[in-house]
Amino acid sequence: METILSLIENVEKVIIGKRPVIELVAVALLCRGHVLLEDVPGTGKTMLARAIAKSIAVDMKRLQCTSDLLPSDITGVSVYNQKTSDFEFRPGPVFTHLLLADEINRATPRAQSALLECMEEFHVSVDGTTYELPKLFMVLATQNPIDMAGTHALPEAQLDRFFMRLSMGYPSENEEMQILVAQSQLHPIETLAAIATEAEILTVREAVKAIHIHIDVARYITHITSATRQHPDLKLGASPRGTLALARASQALAFIRGREFVTPDLVKAIAPAILEHRLIVRPQAAVLGQSASEILREIINRILPPVL
Repeated sequence: METILSLIENVEKVIIGKRPVIELVAVALLCRGHVLLEDVPGTGKTMLARAIAKSIAVDMKRLQCTSDLLPSDITGVSVYNQKTSDFEFRPGPVFTHLLLADEINRATPRAQSALLECMEEFHVSVDGTTYELPKLFMVLATQNPIDMAGTHALPEAQLDRFFMRLSMGYPSENEEMQILVAQSQLHPIETLAAIATEAEILTVREAVKAIHIHIDVARYITHITSATRQHPDLKLGASPRGTLALARASQALAFIRGREFVTPDLVKAIAPAILEHRLIVRPQAAVLGQSASEILREIINRILPPVL
């Protein structure tokens, strides 16, 4: 637990006033999940990815998504070597520990689909050969919810592969003052030291799996996801992948909070980040102002949590 708390505190030196967001990214890291950061430009999405990579001392590569991006630009390509008279595979940016897919919705569906296998299976298949990705592989994708011109909305299959969706949000006035002071001479990212190793994070992942989920809490989780599929205002509810993600995220959050078992309050706290992006509201309900956030909140408030 000390390793993860130190990691969160280290990232806070760069990303000021956003501990809840950093904590949730740490949850995704412990669950081998991927994060979709949806927010306006300039709120620190890229810097968050850089801070996490530097804190763990792992490689990070940035993929700037544009309309002319090809799948081979992501996964890699085989190039003919005249000296050896054979084809050699040249890995793409996906072969890293932390991949920042900047403005992912600006890539075409064809390019977006190149990430599907990487995010779910953690390997890449090129020309009939499968290449394994690092055990700590994680995708941090960003998208701007305001400027939608020239973008391609992520399909449901792609959204479902993201472990959680987060929003950075603007800092408060006091926090913005702290940012100005901290960056007056040198950006904190330049002096940020690594406080954990890849091996330590992998060890912590195994410890998270040992966090107990009582059968009643597990049933509570399935009640929530099942209710999303039966809600009249939702066209699409949470998938079984969403149910598993909610359970694993609850375990990781319990570990970070120093608990030995998952409680219903932890499930409630992390459910929006895990489930909201997996829900599709019916057009009739959307016209009336209903949102996935409001519907999920109503479902959670309606289902009685178990008493442990």
